[in-house]
Amino acid sequence: MPSSKSMLLFMCFVFGSLMQSMKAQDPSKLTLDYYTKTCPHAQQIVRTEMECFVRAEQRNAAIMLRLHFHDCFVQGCDGSVLLDDTATLIGEKQAEQNVNSLKGFDLVDKIKEKLEAECPGVVTCADLLAIAARDAVELVGGPYWDVPVGRLDSKTASLDLANTDIPTAQQGLLTLISKFWAKGLSATDMVALVGSHTIGFARCANYRDRIYGDFEQTSKYNPSSETYLSKVKETCPLDGGDDNISAMDYATPAAFDNAFYEQLIKGEGLLNSDQEMWSSVVGSQTADLVNKYWADPGLFFKQFSDSMVKMGNITNPEGGEVRKNCRFVNT
Repeated sequence: MPSSKSMLLFMCFVFGSLMQSMKAQDPSKLTLDYYTKTCPHAQQIVRTEMECFVRAEQRNAAIMLRLHFHDCFVQGCDGSVLLDDTATLIGEKQAEQNVNSLKGFDLVDKIKEKLEAECPGVVTCADLLAIAARDAVELVGGPYWDVPVGRLDSKTASLDLANTDIPTAQQGLLTLISKFWAKGLSATDMVALVGSHTIGFARCANYRDRIYGDFEQTSKYNPSSETYLSKVKETCPLDGGDDNISAMDYATPAAFDNAFYEQLIKGEGLLNSDQEMWSSVVGSQTADLVNKYWADPGLFFKQFSDSMVKMGNITNPEGGEVRKNCRFVNT
């Protein structure tokens, strides 16, 4: 258990980071009717494309949701995650948490093409991601929420920030909380947002240490947990198979629900960062939230929706443009 002094220093750091990040956020320009006159069918266009993508492959829902998360954690929700490397710009796609993980860029291209055909130079890539993430969740059984729009696309990207700001699977609870708080997101937001792992898949490289580490201790050597552990070890051997994937919610991997939290309560979280919310010795608050979200799916859906809007309101103070192609800044 950390000393009271270390906890005080940690909270001071978190508070300072929070204040700094809040100054950089200006969601006041985001509105629900931003495109009402300039592109009234924008959200329907995104919805129609997402319906096609998810119908073709249900994993596309998690893929699009993940893109929005990783975008918002670097410079704010500004579409920087979509930028390709060029001779004059280093993008974020080669960051440690992105390089073998993020997909769906071709899906974004297809949606953008439809939007440009309908309303040239109007709808930003950042807004496209925010709307698509909402539709992705609803299309696999999750909640609906109104998405404020009016974000601008950044003219820059930051590989360094992508490597430092995006939470990783191996990090402990205090580090995870500090990363969310630095973006103006509370521990309550964090536990709700991580619930999106109910439709997510993880690479073996990100959960190998967990299943060959303390998994048996957190699951208390339960026979049913041992069966599950044997299956994921088949998928993820000690050596090799880094890109093999497993569902983070083995019970209902194709449905957005609250079953993910039951896995944490059983001590069966696939990622160390997920299990920390229940098992960490400093996680009484997060463990209580895990319990509540498992007991009350309506509460989870409500908080997830609120937290998605809150995260989506993180904007880039540098401003930007409306990209014609989400992969490149305008020339």
